[in-house]
Amino acid sequence: MNQQITHHDPRLAAWRAFLRAHARVIRELERELTAEQDLALTDYDVLVQLSVADERRLRMSELADRLLLSRSGATRLVDRLVADGLVERVTCEVDRRGQWASLTDAGYERLRLASPTHLRGVATHFLDRLSAEDLASLKRMLAPVIAKR
Repeated sequence: MNQQITHHDPRLAAWRAFLRAHARVIRELERELTAEQDLALTDYDVLVQLSVADERRLRMSELADRLLLSRSGATRLVDRLVADGLVERVTCEVDRRGQWASLTDAGYERLRLASPTHLRGVATHFLDRLSAEDLASLKRMLAPVIAKR
């Protein structure tokens, strides 16, 4: 199934369209969150990931995986949010070397205030531009790409 591809492979047009669409939507979401909420999209994503986790906390390695970042990238992001009082670091009681990132009440409130801006942007720049059938097809088509091998 793994065919050798070249730059002339017509299938790459789908890849380029996917990348352009992703970049455009992310740029708009970032611009709106920054302008309206003074919050970076990456910071928002940290707050979301922690808000849906058990006890509103994750091990740093789990958070990095969910954010699709390196461990050091996630650490820098969390450090900034700790400085802003939105996240706190908690030492793991079982493994003293391990650290958790935990959402503070202030972080949860910041997320609550920023969510309408983000969700409106997702609707405006993505969801409302596709039909229900297209969204269902897109989800179905991306499932094998997302699935673990």
